[in-house]
Amino acid sequence: MIKPPQKDEKPFSLAQTDVPERIAKRIARAGICSRREAEALILAGRVKLNGKMLDTAACLVTAKDQIEVDDKRVQTAEPARLWRYYKPRGLVVSNRDEKGRDTIFDHLPDSLPRVISVGRLDLDSEGLLLLTNDGGLARHLELPSTGWSRKYRVRVRGLVDSIKLNNLTDGVTIDGIRYGEVLARLDNQMPSNAWLTVAIREGKNREIRHIMDYLGYPVSRLIRLSYGPFSLGNLEDSDVSEVKTNVLADQLGLARPQSKSWPPKKPKQKNMQVRQRQKYKLRQK
Repeated sequence: MIKPPQKDEKPFSLAQTDVPERIAKRIARAGICSRREAEALILAGRVKLNGKMLDTAACLVTAKDQIEVDDKRVQTAEPARLWRYYKPRGLVVSNRDEKGRDTIFDHLPDSLPRVISVGRLDLDSEGLLLLTNDGGLARHLELPSTGWSRKYRVRVRGLVDSIKLNNLTDGVTIDGIRYGEVLARLDNQMPSNAWLTVAIREGKNREIRHIMDYLGYPVSRLIRLSYGPFSLGNLEDSDVSEVKTNVLADQLGLARPQSKSWPPKKPKQKNMQVRQRQKYKLRQK
């Protein structure tokens, strides 16, 4: 279960509310573009609010307001959704890459709406990457206050000393950067390399690679197995699977969106005397 939000953190809810929000955020949540791109559209004179052209992004809107981008009505934002994705090696987790390399967004199924990633995996890493259509949910899942563990299957070069791995539970400082508790276990030692299971909570940039390099065990393969309560499961390379809304709500400890199927109806309990009469009739037959 996640920890309560800090004072400066707004709690996230899956339920759709009519709380006023910045217009750029509303446009982004509708899947048109990112917030920054929405702000650029506004400054370019391409966004109308209730029939009037906007010249600033510093305004709040509610569900009652009518927003148009290039004279096309912006639809109501979709509810927050989450997908599990098996990120292959060799893809960049970015909307655009300055080096022209392929990104995960170049290879996602066309059936997906506009999504953003929850955190990142570097170019040479693979495995579980969470995707969502809601920036608020992405930030909520990335908060350090969640305390969620990220578990990895790691192949390293060399003969591994288990004592060195055990010493990581107290954290380690490398080149002035402090890395918190790391749980590392030797699973299989081979002549020239070994397989480890590693769990971290902070998820700093290339954290596992830096730590293993520091210990003298360069990483040759890194697969993320889980992110908090969400696991890779039986996903294979490039597979995408949506997390059901009720499962997402349960795992986050949040209120579920109202629907005809929620909350579930409790089965009616028959009166004890009625049940006894029914059993008596059956015995008489």
